[in-house]
Amino acid sequence: MPEIRDVIVIGSGPAGLTAAIYAARANLHPLLIEGGQPGGQLMITSDIENFPGFQEPLAGPELMARMRAQAERVGADIVTADVTEVDFSRRPFKVWVGRTEYQGRTVILSTGASARWLGLESETRLMGRGVSACATCDGFFFKNKNVVVVGGGDTAMEEALYLSKIVGTIVIVHRRQALRASKVMQERAFHGDKIAFAWNSEIAEILGENKVEAVRLRDTRTGELRDLPCDGVFVAIGHKPNTELFARWIELDEQGYVKTIPGTTRTNVEGIYAAGDMQDKIYRQAVTAAGTGCMAALEAERLLATEEALETSAK
Repeated sequence: MPEIRDVIVIGSGPAGLTAAIYAARANLHPLLIEGGQPGGQLMITSDIENFPGFQEPLAGPELMARMRAQAERVGADIVTADVTEVDFSRRPFKVWVGRTEYQGRTVILSTGASARWLGLESETRLMGRGVSACATCDGFFFKNKNVVVVGGGDTAMEEALYLSKIVGTIVIVHRRQALRASKVMQERAFHGDKIAFAWNSEIAEILGENKVEAVRLRDTRTGELRDLPCDGVFVAIGHKPNTELFARWIELDEQGYVKTIPGTTRTNVEGIYAAGDMQDKIYRQAVTAAGTGCMAALEAERLLATEEALETSAK
C-alpha cells in the first residue's frame, strides 16, 4: 500500500507552490506533483514588476524557480510528472501518475488555467517579445506605444480599457461587426478616446523577427490582407481552466472553473481544495493565486487538526 500523505498538491504555479510551502511549514509533509511542464503561466512571462518583494523586474521562470526551491527547502517532496487519474470518491483520496499511486488525506488542486491562443507560429515565436495574454502583467512595458487587442468579449474590453491608461493607441481586432461583450463594457470601449476597432478582421500573421512590428489582418468577408503597424499584441479570447481531470468528482461552473464555497477554497468534496486560476476567473494574478494557495493549505491543516483532535478524544 502506498504511504498516505497528509496533503497532496497538484500543480506548481504560484498557488500550488505557496500551498506546498505553507503545508510543509505546518509539518504536513506535502507531496507536490508539479506536472511535466511545471511553473504555470509565469513560465512564459518575461518580466514581472508587480509581485511584492522584488525591487527590480524578475523573469517569470526565475520567480517560479525561487518558489520551488523554497518549497523544497521547507520540506515539500516534489514529483515532476503529470497526474493521469484521480479517485476522490472516498478518503484517503487516490492520485495516479501513470501506474504509481499516491494517497492523501487532503488534496489541493492548483492546475491553473490556460490562455486561449490564436494558434499562429509567429504568435508562439514572439511570445514575451510583444505578444501577451495579460494586460495587467505586461501593459507597463508598452507605455505610449501602439498595441492591438484581439477579441470581442468582456475580457478584450477590460484589457483594452486597462491599456488605455498606459499605451498610446489601441486597435481592437474582432472577427465580426458586433461585439459579444456586455453593453456596459461595449459603451466604455466605444467612448475610449484611444480605442479604435478593426471590424470583420482576424490576425493572419504577426510580423517581426525579434519583436512585434505589425500584424497582418485578413478581412473575414473578402479575404483581403492589410498590414497594421504596432508594438504589441494582446490576445484576449478567453481562458480555459485545466479542470477536465477532476470533472467527475468536483463541481464546476458552466465555464469549467471549480466552484468553491465563497470566502474559502473548499470544494463540494470535503478535504479537496481548489486554489489559483482554476477557480478564479476574475483576477488571475500571481499574487492572488499565491493567496488562495495559502488559504487552501491553512484550511487543509485545520481540517486535519480537527479530525486528529476528535480521534484523540474518542480514545
